[in-house]
Amino acid sequence: MKELLNRLINQESISSEEAKNVLVNISNGKYNQSQIASFLTVYMMRNITIEELRGFRDALLELCIPVDLEGYNTIDLCGTGGDSKNTFNISTIASFVTAGAGIHVTKHGNYGVSSACGSSNVMEHLGIKFSNNIDFLKRCIDEAGICVLHAPLFHPAMKKVAPIRKELGVKTFFNMLGPLVNPAFPTNQMVGVFNLELLRLYGYLYQETNKNYAIVHTLDGYDEISLTGKTKIISNTSELLFEPEDFEINKIEQSDLFGGKTIRKSARIFTKIIDGKGTKAQNNVVCANAGLAIATAKQISHKEGFELAKESLYNGKAKESFNKLIELSDT
Repeated sequence: MKELLNRLINQESISSEEAKNVLVNISNGKYNQSQIASFLTVYMMRNITIEELRGFRDALLELCIPVDLEGYNTIDLCGTGGDSKNTFNISTIASFVTAGAGIHVTKHGNYGVSSACGSSNVMEHLGIKFSNNIDFLKRCIDEAGICVLHAPLFHPAMKKVAPIRKELGVKTFFNMLGPLVNPAFPTNQMVGVFNLELLRLYGYLYQETNKNYAIVHTLDGYDEISLTGKTKIISNTSELLFEPEDFEINKIEQSDLFGGKTIRKSARIFTKIIDGKGTKAQNNVVCANAGLAIATAKQISHKEGFELAKESLYNGKAKESFNKLIELSDT
């Protein structure tokens, strides 16, 4: 590790194989906490390369507990986090809207590290149970259209890193990895990233797969479609700039997306929106994101997906999916 750290501090990069080996060694307990913290910190001061990101991804996928959901044609809606915007849980609510529209969702998520409330925080608070039992997960998809894959249950390699990430309390390259390492290996993905450089890196990595994908970054810094300005979208079929006006809806203010400073407040906002009582801005931003996920899975236009998302939210289908998942969690 010492030699590797010296190279990285000197602005050298490491190969995919070296990056993969580092994470494997971390999971095997070969490094102490100070070494791991130093390794994470280096990547806060220098850009990650595509080779390094590929190696880290490959390590976590190799070390994960896989979830065999072949035949379900699932999608994951997941952002990297790390945009420091403290929005409400847009992609999590959008996941239930997507499930309500009839698309099977494997929602990969975790507790918040660099944000006030991650997707796992709010879902746990609202009564959703986390499990890696395959029969339970299949039942969730069959009956609710969605299952939740709480990252720590599927990535034992992260156990050594989790407390260090929590103590650091800032985004690390593990934020970049979350959407890349869904243990269900979904055939469709909608991914949000926190800057344009990472958007490009993700674009290269996803080109190497046979997935249907949409990678998004709103140009004023959001890791999702925020409707506060233009959003760059890279998919397996196109590359474009999306604007709220494309859906004949108004641009919204950043304050419309604020998620509160506590888990309880975030959960109240979540419940209000899923109940169909959100503000127009909140509903539109959820449906814009769910709409892109639906469009990605069905290979239809984003505008068609947006209309299906609105139907799911306003007709109560998203809430039905959410309530069913809570009901299954109680059994």
